[in-house]
Amino acid sequence: MTVDPVRPENLQLYDTTLRDGAQQEGIHLAVADKLRIAAQVDALGIDFIEGGWPGANPVDTEFFARASSLELRNAELVAFGSTRRAGGSADTDPLTRALCDAGTHWVCVVAKAHDVHVTQALRTSLDENLAMITDTVKFLIGEGKRVIVDAEHYFDGFRTNPAYALEVVRTAAEAGAEMVVLCDTNGGMMPAWMADVVSATSSIGVDLGVHCHNDSGCAVANSLVAMEAGVNMVQGTINGYGERTGNMDLVTLIADLQLKYDWPVVTPEQLSNLTRISRTIAEITNQPPAARQPYVGESAFAHKAGLHASALRVNKDLYQHVDPQDVGNDMRMLISDMAGRANIQIKGEQLGLDLSDREVAGRVADLVKAREAKGYAYEAADASFELLVRQNTGELDEPPFEVISWRIFTEQSSGHGDAGSEATVKLAARGTQQLYVGEGNGPVDALGHALSLALRPVYPQVGDYELTDYRVRILDEGHGTDATVRVQIDTSFGGRTWTTMGVKENVIEASWEALLEAYLYGLLKGYGAVPATEAVPTTS
Repeated sequence: MTVDPVRPENLQLYDTTLRDGAQQEGIHLAVADKLRIAAQVDALGIDFIEGGWPGANPVDTEFFARASSLELRNAELVAFGSTRRAGGSADTDPLTRALCDAGTHWVCVVAKAHDVHVTQALRTSLDENLAMITDTVKFLIGEGKRVIVDAEHYFDGFRTNPAYALEVVRTAAEAGAEMVVLCDTNGGMMPAWMADVVSATSSIGVDLGVHCHNDSGCAVANSLVAMEAGVNMVQGTINGYGERTGNMDLVTLIADLQLKYDWPVVTPEQLSNLTRISRTIAEITNQPPAARQPYVGESAFAHKAGLHASALRVNKDLYQHVDPQDVGNDMRMLISDMAGRANIQIKGEQLGLDLSDREVAGRVADLVKAREAKGYAYEAADASFELLVRQNTGELDEPPFEVISWRIFTEQSSGHGDAGSEATVKLAARGTQQLYVGEGNGPVDALGHALSLALRPVYPQVGDYELTDYRVRILDEGHGTDATVRVQIDTSFGGRTWTTMGVKENVIEASWEALLEAYLYGLLKGYGAVPATEAVPTTS
């Protein structure tokens, strides 16, 4: 029997996505982006949002100037800065003054807690570093600010010179800091080491926080141990964004605390928005969502093995540690050559298909395995899987259209300019025959245009279907130009996106198969306007 840890009094969540998270390679946030992210983080129920470093760069300075437009309901906005410069004075330091002008009640000041960093990075004495902390904290309090001190490199400093690291915390506390945050700046700490350091530091008598990076892969675990040891604040970023391998992931931590420790850090409604907010912020930062991210990733509750699927039909808790709906996610059943009848039936239910007939489900499972052996990958193409099911249940005996013939022609004019492609598609739809020619920047583009043009007289809505992604993979490397290829196409309409695929030894034929399924699926699902009621004569 396990005993849940005791929740610290006044536990506070602190988000630093807008500053520390923005240091991640590939993330570049404009002021508008930062304002949107702040609103999302506030909606999640976070207590503090660190907006950036005013005075250090124009974007952060402008952010605080425009922050009054934010209507924060849960969070306090925090301005970040550093202790005054060595040998100077806080009241004349321009960056310290910028903290005062940021318009926030709270400020967070970073201070060196590792003696080697003081002497080699700051190039000052240990005593002067302590004086910098005292002077800066007292000055900011005198200006009406509430102060948090981030003790940078604290854990590394404690392991080499614990007396000085403790003196840094004591100095900040005596100067009036309300919270001192112990930082694992290099991310190298292990969970087994955390509790002793936190316990030794707690004797100073100031509220403690923790700030962990993920270089050892232990940021969330280290933060949990630190909270169990008594820290009151935990800092992190949404989706673990940050420099190098990132910061502690607040998304994972919130779900851990709420669902594992039973600590009510957010409301159930806010928790149910966790997946949506995680993916919205990924979109704002232009970062692809991590499919395997705990709780909120697309693969977090995805099941592939047939044994798992059989068990899940009996009890969904048998292979899931929590209910995915608690965090706004969904269970996904993957269809592959490992799939059994149960996988097929559960996936059918999720897609609204009736596969209760064991014989039909078994036949589809066998067909999936046979086709996957040839290179198809249905776990990444739900639309193609649904079409396969419909074909085997008789629902496509009368398809919306049938292709009669198609051809492609590509030429390069006199060695100058880009190659052009021309495709011709002839098809039958609603009692008419359509013959259209399409041009494009390459054979696949030309085929897509020709197919769309041929369908529009009968199904005008396809004119709004948009090919949004095109991926090709060689499946049997070493076979040269006759290698089997798999093509996957993403098609979008009205906020919906579906994926279809084709597998052939010819990339154009594979692309054509994927294109046909893309339009067929969209029409079967009824995506778009009402089809034209009057037949249109054959056009050439």
